[in-house]
Parts: sequence; structure tokens; C-alpha cells
Amino acid sequence: MDDGVPRVPEQRRPGSGARPAALRFGLLGPVRAWRGEEPLTTGSPQQRALLAALLLREGRTATAAELIDALWGEEPPSQALAAVRTYASRLRKALDPGVLVSESGGYAIRSLGKGTLDLAVAQDLAARAEKARGAGDLGQARETLDRALALWDGETLAGVPGPYAEAQRVRLEEWRLQLHESRLDMDLEQGCHAEAVSELTALTAAHPLRERLRELLMLALYRSGRQAEALAVYADTRRLLAEELGVDPRPGLRDLQQRILRADPGLAEPSAPIADPAAAAVRPAQLPATVPDFTGRSSFVAELGEVLTSAEGRVMAVSALAGIGGVGKTTLAVHVAHQVRPAFPDGQLYVDLQGAGTRAAEPETVLGFFLRALGTADSAIPDSLEERAALYRSVLDGRRVLVLLDNARDAAQVRPLLPGTEGCAALVTSRVRMVDLAGAHLVDLDVMSPDEALSLFTKIVGEERVAAEREAALDVVAACGFLPLAIRIAASRLAARRTWTVSVLAAKLADERRRLDELQAGDLAVKATFELGYGALEPAQARAFRLLGLADGPDISLAAAAAVLDLPAHDTEDLLESLVDTSLLESAAPGRYRYHDLVRLYARACAERDEQPPSEREAAMSRLLDFYLATATRVYAIERPGDRLVDHLERTEYPGLAFGSPRTAQDWLYAEANCLMACVRQSVGASTLRRAVDLLWATKDLAESGANARGYKVAALAVRQAAHEAGDARAEGRARTALTNVHLVAGRFKEADEEARQAMSLAAEARDPLPNCWAPNDRGIIAIYENRHADGERYLQQAIDNFRADGNDVGEASALCNLSRIHVSMGRLASAIELAQQGIDIYDRMGLTLRLANGRYALGIALTQARRLPEALDQLTEAMALFHDNRQPLWEGVTHFRIAEVHLAAQRPTLAASHAEQAIALRGIGGEWRRGTVLTVLGRALAAIGQSGRARACWLEALTIYEQLGSPEVAEVRKLLAPAAAA
Repeated sequence: MDDGVPRVPEQRRPGSGARPAALRFGLLGPVRAWRGEEPLTTGSPQQRALLAALLLREGRTATAAELIDALWGEEPPSQALAAVRTYASRLRKALDPGVLVSESGGYAIRSLGKGTLDLAVAQDLAARAEKARGAGDLGQARETLDRALALWDGETLAGVPGPYAEAQRVRLEEWRLQLHESRLDMDLEQGCHAEAVSELTALTAAHPLRERLRELLMLALYRSGRQAEALAVYADTRRLLAEELGVDPRPGLRDLQQRILRADPGLAEPSAPIADPAAAAVRPAQLPATVPDFTGRSSFVAELGEVLTSAEGRVMAVSALAGIGGVGKTTLAVHVAHQVRPAFPDGQLYVDLQGAGTRAAEPETVLGFFLRALGTADSAIPDSLEERAALYRSVLDGRRVLVLLDNARDAAQVRPLLPGTEGCAALVTSRVRMVDLAGAHLVDLDVMSPDEALSLFTKIVGEERVAAEREAALDVVAACGFLPLAIRIAASRLAARRTWTVSVLAAKLADERRRLDELQAGDLAVKATFELGYGALEPAQARAFRLLGLADGPDISLAAAAAVLDLPAHDTEDLLESLVDTSLLESAAPGRYRYHDLVRLYARACAERDEQPPSEREAAMSRLLDFYLATATRVYAIERPGDRLVDHLERTEYPGLAFGSPRTAQDWLYAEANCLMACVRQSVGASTLRRAVDLLWATKDLAESGANARGYKVAALAVRQAAHEAGDARAEGRARTALTNVHLVAGRFKEADEEARQAMSLAAEARDPLPNCWAPNDRGIIAIYENRHADGERYLQQAIDNFRADGNDVGEASALCNLSRIHVSMGRLASAIELAQQGIDIYDRMGLTLRLANGRYALGIALTQARRLPEALDQLTEAMALFHDNRQPLWEGVTHFRIAEVHLAAQRPTLAASHAEQAIALRGIGGEWRRGTVLTVLGRALAAIGQSGRARACWLEALTIYEQLGSPEVAEVRKLLAPAAAA
């Protein structure tokens, strides 16, 4: 581990020839010494005080009188000099020869190498951090300061007596705090606002009169969208300063309050941002490569370049390119973007908005992608489209960035993605003319002129071949409708076949059956060029091209493609790579492939026309569904060994993947999430419906983790509707139970209970054990949150009985832990603890690490209410680690909240506030209701550390949430607010 303190080899036996291990000393915490990794005895507190005094003199000699004064001050004992000599003698024996020396009636520590003393290492790191910050390298400065701060192990000179140690302790703790402030200041400079709030909350509680910390906390809260809390911090500070010191806040704090009140745009970013070469190294440069044989379009290149480079001094420059598919919009846009790159030194963003397909990219998804590319941490990215768009514009403020939005569906999709700030520019391509995109410079791109088309064809094929058959070449580009994409495909195939002449290609294009009306406008012209490539494929290639286009996912893995084609993986890879060579397929990443949206539509048209017998299309999609279901079932079984759910799923004929470890299984699940949900949505026909709903059940972690809840909900809704229309009670019951889980995660308890109620009815009708077990379990959970204890106990006992009847120990354990929660709410704490322990015993017996986290979570809650707080903290801490290891951000966040409750009950409000802040920062608290619960506890913690104004702001926000949801917690929050209102 590189913490700035060099590590030396362990000391070896005498005579080994190796150098002895070096000494190291620590002052930033208890005074300690090591030889290599072996700790040395440093003696009594006074002896450690002597060692500290000598180390702090950095090799200079300290006289005996100075040491006596350092250890005892004005009232030394009568034998002080003898004591100093005894301490020095003992230290000399413990240390290496020549380290502690006597001279001039005093003592000194000499012959220490670089990196020997932790304080010296911290000073060196702090100096390097300051140098890096001065050079504009904020990333390196932050990392270096973190290493310096990590050297502390508690209070400086901990337990060391004497006036000298006390003075040095105060000095070094103040320096430590200054380093903390510098690091936090840089956190805010780089946009890590949400992460900083938790640390600042704890620091302001520990140092309530330190105004710089309060100022940083106000700024972090404001930039996190928590304006009311930011203003409340100021009110708390003013009150505290008046009560404790009889003074007002300093001008800087007052000025910040006024700027927050008027929503000063300058607060969105640092007032004096420092250029960050580290960020420059990761500055977005996302433009696709420009084609080396770009031809013509010179007037458009000049026109667009002039508009885009005029962004300086204007709010924003926007150009929108429109034209039919294959006309060369993207090629022209990318070429122009590369031409104007010098005018946008802060980077270039690019995205394919997939507007020509059936599933265009959602603006909020694109904004998340852009924010990450601009250096925003995942935990700081908001959930809603409006918040993401606002943060995106704030991040771009003061920067000069070009945004290329390719293949847009319409103006509504584009608007949230526009920078909106001076110096930035956007270039948009679309099949539609965006007359409703306010302020945009519109360009209609037509086909190439005959001369430009022939020039492009010549660059690809070669001057010699074209010159020999110029008329045939003109026939080729004319047959392509002068569309750049069609010309490029035709020319590339000719260039790859040296035995063909231009006349051979022209003759092929002259056959209208192969051109499919290529001269018509719109997509038909593009389709003609694809037909040329498709017609040249070998039969196996053509079959692969057709069938792979049937899948709805954004891309497809090699293993999934092998299932669609019913071929071994190596044969599938050969086919797919050959399709990549023909440009009919793209390699999205190693082992993953995707179609351009228009090519996918064309491939499906080919499948409908050419796939014989037609049933092979359904068979291919059935194999894909089987592959996903079989693999997802294996992932579920690995995570939950012994869970009976897998025994109740539909059987599959096509096998799935096998995994060597739980981690690789989980990696597959989350990597394939979008493809899995697309397959569910696509598989709602009569022959595949039940397998589709079972794929939802096998992938329930995607909803429970909170990571993919939105896509999971859309898929579940589609299956529920299809099952209802088909009159399939079993499928509908399972779909409704899946939807129950989605609503529970989001805190929508009314909707969840209705889905679970209907699922129970359908399960009884279909005699289906799955929803018959899990739906009452879910209704019991809902009753917990809605304080309907008797109902909850009844539902959970029913679930336990049903799980036992089914032999599902894992489900029984889950219901037992949930019943424990009911007993906690009813005040039956002994039985609550016993029930949770029964669940844990089952999980332990079956080796279920993720489910064990749920058990420990339930036990932690029961122990908290029983006031067995140390045990509760142990259980919840272990649960949080398990949730983190299993990628469950929702439950990790909720557990932070429960730990905050423990610390609050133990009268440790600073720690409580820190954990509550981490729950909010993780964005894993699952919907507005749970956010309200965390804000309530955060407010209690803040009130306990004297930040009453900020506490009130939290409670007001929680009250608004509860009132909107109609939650019973309204009464509790109003009581909390009442004393503050009276005061």
C-alpha cells in the first residue's frame, strides 16, 4: 500500500548478508516506533514525550533544560534531570546504534532516512499537493492531500503529557484541519458536492465555530440542490456565534448567504476555477474518426464551420443537418467537427441518439453518459431529466465544448442535450427538418452532385480502374442515387474484389430487383445500398445477418448470438466478424455486436422475405429467450443456493452459460440488463409468454438493487398486459408479483399492495406456488411500512406456511425476517430478535451471503429497538458490507440509514448525520418515501449537533414528501417541526 511512508524489507537474521530493517517513527497519532514492520516499545508516557520532543526538533540538539521544560513545564519533579537521562538511556537501547546521540549536555535524534517520520512525509505530501494545485493539477493535488491525511491515526501525539506536547498537538491538529479544508475545497472545485456533504457535516459538528467549514458546507449543499439546508446552515452559524462569542458571521459567509438567496449563477461552478491538466487528460474527445476519403461538400463545410466557431460571445451556436438516410449527414458532421476542434479546447461530446429506430435514446440516459464523460461522479448524477439537464449546463458553464448529437429523432429529444452556455456549440443530424428547434441554423443536405459522387467512388476504387471505365463508373453512382453511403458500400466491395471490373458492378446495379427502387427518396435509397452488401453474402452470413436483426436489444453478445443462430461460439464469431468486414454489422466492444438502426430494419425485412421456413424466425427468438432464461436462472441459483424458485420456472431447451464464480455471474447479469429486458418485452406471444415472465423472476435483482428498476418496470408492465389479454392467470399472477417488487423498491406502497392483492387471487386460481408464497410476503412488507401490524402479521404467517409447504427454506427465512420487523413495530422485541435469528440460521446453513445481509439487517433493527446498540451496530455494519459486495446500492443506502438510527439512539449525532448523508449520496434509498425517512433522521441528528436551522429544512422537505404521498409519517414530522415553529 502506497501511503507515502516507504516500506523496507523485514529484518533478517545476523549473518544473512541483508541490511537490517530501517526504523520508522509515528507522531500523527500515538507516538510509536517500528523496525521494519515490527513495533518497538517506546516506554512510559513521559518517555514517549521525550521521544516526541526530539523527533519534532528534526535532528537539532535539545538541551536537558529544554527537555525538562517540555516534559513538566514550570513545576518539574526534583529528580527531573535523572529521569530525562533514564528515558534517554532506555530509548537508546530500543533504537539502532547512533540514532539517539548525546552532545553538549543534551540529546538529538540523527541518521534518519527520508520517509522515516510520518510527520515529515505528511509535510512533503502537503507541499507537493500545494505545488500541484498551483500548477492547476487539481486531481493530483486532491490525491496527494488524501495520502497526507491518511497518515493520521487518531489525535496527534495522543496520550503524550507535557506542555510542549500540548502546544504541538494544537498546532498539528490545526494544520490537519487546514489540510482537510483544502482537500474539501478542491472536492467542490471538481464537482464532488454530494460526497463532500457527509464529511463536512461531521467536521462542522466537531468544530462548530469554524466558519470556513460552514461556508464549504453551505456551498456543497447548494450545489447538491439543497438550498433550504444551505440557508439553514447560515442561520445555525449566526445563532451559535452570537450565543458563544457575541459576534456576527464574517463577511464571506454573509456574502455567500446573499448569493444563495438570489440563486447567483456563479455559484453553480467555482468562482475562480483552476485549469486542471489532470482533467484535460480525460477531457472528452468522443468524435468518431473522420473518413480519410471525405469528398466534396466544401460549401457546407465552410458554412457549418463558420456558424460553430462563432459560439464565442454568443449564448450557443446550434446547427441542425437534415436529410434522408444514407445522404452522408454523419460523415459531414464528423468531418466538420474535426475541422473546428481547435475552437473547442475543453472537449467534444458525441452520441448516436438512434432516432431512426423504434427505441430512440432517452435524453436522461444520454445526459448521464455526458456527465460521466465530463468528470461527474456517479453518486452526484441526479435521477430526473430536469435535474440532469440543469447539472449538465452547470458543468459546461465556462467551458468551450462541442456537442455532436447524431441521428436525432426530433427537437424534443435534442433540447435537454443542448449546452445553453456561451462558448459551446451543438451540431445535430436528423432525418427530419427541425424547424421547431429555436435558434438553430438549419441545413438541408441533399445527395451529392455527379462530380462529387464520382470523385468519392474514384478515391475508394482507385484512379486507374475508374479512368478505364469512366462511363460505367457514372452508371454505378447514378444507380446508387448519388447517395454517399450507397456509393461507399458499392465502391468498397469493388475495391475488395480485384477480379471485378467497374462494368461488372454497374451491371449488377442495373438489375432493379437488386436495387429495390434505389432511386426513390428516403429509406428506400438506403435500403438499395444495403441490398448490394447483403446480396454478396455467403448463405451462412446472410442467415446470420437476417436472424440477428430480430433481437430488440441495444447490442448482442457473442454467446447470445450463438443461441440465435444455434451454432458453436467459434463459428458464430467467424460469421459476425465477416459481417463487420462488410460494414453490415458493428463491433460495439470485444465480443459484442450491434446494428445501425437502419441496417437492423433492413435485416428484419430480409428475414421476413427470405427466411424459410418462416417458423425459423420464431425458433431463433425462442432460442434467445431460452439462453437468457437458462443463464439468468443459473445466476439466481448461484446467488441463492437452495432457493426453490428455480424449480418453479419454465424449462428451457437451449442451454445457458456456466460461471466460475458469483462475481462473474453477477457481472453477466448487470452487463446484459438492457438486452434481458428487451427480450422480455419482445417475448409476449402465446408460445413464449410464460418464459418471458419467468425471465423477470430470475432477474429480480435488477429491480431489487435499484440499478435497473425503470427498465424492469416497463418489461413487467408489458408482460402483465399480454398475460391479462391472453387470460393466462399463472403468467399474470407472476407478472403482478414482479411489479409489486418494482413498486416496493420505489416506495409506492398503494400500487404495490394492489398488485400483490391481485397476484394472490390469480395464484389461487392457477394454483401457482410462486406468487402464492411471495405475494403475501410482499403484502406483509407493505403493511410494515404502512403501520398495519395485524394485517402484516397475518400475511407473513400465511407466507411462512406457504413457503414451508413448498419446501422453500430461503423464502421461509425471508418471511421470518420480515415478521421480525412486524414484531419490532408491535413492541415484541424478544420474539423479533428470535425470528430474525431463525432467518439468519437458515441463510447461514445454506451459504446465502446476499440473503444473509437481509437477515442481519432485520436483526440489527430488532436489536436497535431493544437498546442493544453495540450488537445492532455489528449486525448492520456486516449487512452493509454484504450489500456493497453484492452490488445492492439501494439496500446499502437503507442500511446506512439504519446505522444512523443506531448512532442517534447511542447519542452519537455526528456519526448519525454522516451515515444519513451517505444514504442520500448513494441515491440508493429507493423512492421519495424512503428519502423522507432519511431526511427525518438526518434532521434529528443535525438538531442534536446544534444545526437546528438545517434540521428544520430537512424536516420541511420530508413533510412535503409525506404530504404528497399521503403517508402517515406526516404527523411525526409535524411534531418535530412544532417546537422549532414555537421557538
